[in-house]
Amino acid sequence: MTTPGRQLNAAVTRFWTIAAPLYDLPFLQRWVYQPAQDEVVAKLREAGSQRVADIACGTGILAARIADELHPAEVYGVDMADGMLEQAKARSAKVRWMKGPAERLPFDDGALDAVVTTSAFHFFDQPAAMREFHRVLAPGGLVAVATISPPLPAALRRLATQESSVASSPTPSEMRALFTGAGFTITDQRRVDRPLWTRGVFDLITVGTKG
Repeated sequence: MTTPGRQLNAAVTRFWTIAAPLYDLPFLQRWVYQPAQDEVVAKLREAGSQRVADIACGTGILAARIADELHPAEVYGVDMADGMLEQAKARSAKVRWMKGPAERLPFDDGALDAVVTTSAFHFFDQPAAMREFHRVLAPGGLVAVATISPPLPAALRRLATQESSVASSPTPSEMRALFTGAGFTITDQRRVDRPLWTRGVFDLITVGTKG
């Protein structure tokens, strides 16, 4: 039987396979995606993580940055879309590129020191993805999730959720519940620091560790 989650994964994968060339447009990367990626790189640098996976890595910009700027022992980029992975493979040979969903990651238990994801979490089956992040992390491992989280009134949020079967943008309190529900201790949560004219993106970064 095909579940709603699998149908969503398939739809999102088809879209990003087609849209992969647009994803690399410089203005889009610089003003929309880079601020959250900067925050994640800073957290990884602070933690000194040596085995890092970027989930829903897209065309590999963040994973390649992690490899080039931080020089960890292992960097993995995981995505579902073949078009994204094709561009990622051309970007860097330092990263091991892998295909798979956030809810079923291609790693053994405790195989990683850090799991990160930016600008994609709203597409995931979020509780399942958080449980999977916890599974693949070693004790003390870091998880950093940057996701869209607009500050909408509760009534508008309920309406948006009812009208959209494509994505779910969690509130800060919902993100904290997802982290603690999966067994993580939250160490930081705040709005992504970005230029004034792009603050309408309303992204949120939440960071935690596995006990």
